[in-house]
Amino acid sequence: MLGWKSHVRSKLRLRDESEKDPFTGVFTCLHETQERLEFRNQILEEIHCKSLDKVGVEDGRQTKLVHLQLRESEHLAEKFSQTVSDLTAVLYLKEAEIQYWQSRVTHYHKEALRLAKGSNSLKSTLSEYEFTVECQSKELASLQKENERLKEALAQVQREKDQLLQRWMDRKSEEALRVNEYNNTQERWRRVLRHIKKHKEMDKPAVLEAMPRSAHTAHTENH
Repeated sequence: MLGWKSHVRSKLRLRDESEKDPFTGVFTCLHETQERLEFRNQILEEIHCKSLDKVGVEDGRQTKLVHLQLRESEHLAEKFSQTVSDLTAVLYLKEAEIQYWQSRVTHYHKEALRLAKGSNSLKSTLSEYEFTVECQSKELASLQKENERLKEALAQVQREKDQLLQRWMDRKSEEALRVNEYNNTQERWRRVLRHIKKHKEMDKPAVLEAMPRSAHTAHTENH
């Protein structure tokens, strides 16, 4: 919204300047002419008021003209002197301003040099940081690859461990089954042997009674 306003304002300023430029010299010349006319009328009135009746008409005119030119020259000299004085004061002021601005320029130049040095230092520091970051990025990428490799190796070791543990548990289960079977077999044999022994003990008196006396005595002696 502000763009068109500034555009219109700049166009109006250019129009005013273009319309005033042709008449600037005319206004200045008119002002100077009016000032000279007023000054001449003032001088003529002063001369007319003086007692010049004793002088002839022609001499009076010449005298008036000389006085007019003399007073006009004096006025112009005073005006020029005042202008020179004003210009001198303006010159001193401008010189003071120039010295001030030169000191400011020197100050800003030194400040610019200091900032340039600081900028160069910061650029070098930034370059070092960028190099460090690049090295650390490469090292991080290498560590990430190494980490991935170690993770894969750990997973492989974990799988192998699980497989070994499963085989060990299977082997222990088989050994437990074999031990249980062996114990069961031994228990069955013990039961059979106890049963056989029991039957032998139960059949032994009947056999002894059926044997002859002599045989029984021989058998006892043998035992």
